[in-house]
Amino acid sequence: MAESAIPEDYLDGYAQLLADVSATGRRLTRDEIESRRALGERAADAGFGLRALVGAHLAATRAAWPSGPSSADSTLAAVQQAVDAFAEGYERAQRLAVRQEEAARREFIDDLLYGRSDLGRLAERAERFGLRLSHAHAVAVAQGPAPYDEGDPVTRQVEQALIARFGDRDILLTTKDGRLVCIAPGDQDQVLSSFAEQAHVATDGGRVAVGRPRPGPGGVVHSYEEALNTLELAERLDLDDPVLLAADLLVYPVLTRDRQAMADLVQGTLGPLTTARGGAEVLLDTLTAYFDSGCVAAEAARRLNLSVRALTYRLERIRKLTGANPADPAHRYMLQTAVIGARLLDWPGQAL
Repeated sequence: MAESAIPEDYLDGYAQLLADVSATGRRLTRDEIESRRALGERAADAGFGLRALVGAHLAATRAAWPSGPSSADSTLAAVQQAVDAFAEGYERAQRLAVRQEEAARREFIDDLLYGRSDLGRLAERAERFGLRLSHAHAVAVAQGPAPYDEGDPVTRQVEQALIARFGDRDILLTTKDGRLVCIAPGDQDQVLSSFAEQAHVATDGGRVAVGRPRPGPGGVVHSYEEALNTLELAERLDLDDPVLLAADLLVYPVLTRDRQAMADLVQGTLGPLTTARGGAEVLLDTLTAYFDSGCVAAEAARRLNLSVRALTYRLERIRKLTGANPADPAHRYMLQTAVIGARLLDWPGQAL
């Protein structure tokens, strides 16, 4: 903004102040300094640039410079005091505006991810932060070994990488409960893929879950919850994939939708394993490795650091205890579903 565009209101009393200082050699009073601070705050709130404001003060200083005998040192000291106080007030107003903006952004994010606000009002507020909630959006959540907040270097690193590649493109990157959260239009898979890649590296091998695209203002919270549930599933099932798509794991929520039925299946199918020497854990781990390796005995044995003979012995022990043969396709589906249910329900660590 040009110097001429700065209203004289923000230089109110400045010329008279310099004249008084030039005549008396005094320093500015506390009230005079505070009045300069107040003018600086007003100028910041009005949106004027600090550079233009300082330029206007220097121009006013030249115009009001006393022509008679005076102490240049006293006058320059007064200019320094006045401009410094003005800039201090300006910066104080700027910091307050930043804090208010941060508070508004955090409140919006909380309402968006928890669905606590009127959807119409939420859509209006979203435009201020670069989101158009009339479109479908998907949410990716990254969880690392440490919690992260907005000012964390990890957060800034991921955000800078995304902006460098995609610009702002209706992307919102934030943090929630110590996790990184990225909200992007549902038709821009490359944005969330890039976020997952950057977050995995920045969080030192953290895990990323991506919810499915959902339409409307309420779609964000549904996709966010889906991503969180996917992270929880991955932890319970000990999945080692760094990036998990909720769409690829839909079978697990279906399996646990009727918890009591799943608990009955686990208890009825795998309950006899608790009578084995050492408990059910070893045999349950054997079944997990066997199914995860595609029912290939040699691969399952390698994963468990066993000989194939030892693995075969364990599978036979499971058959005798449960009455179901893991190698028999007729029994395999029931056993594998029960094993998945056991992992989801944290059995036998938790009683059913």
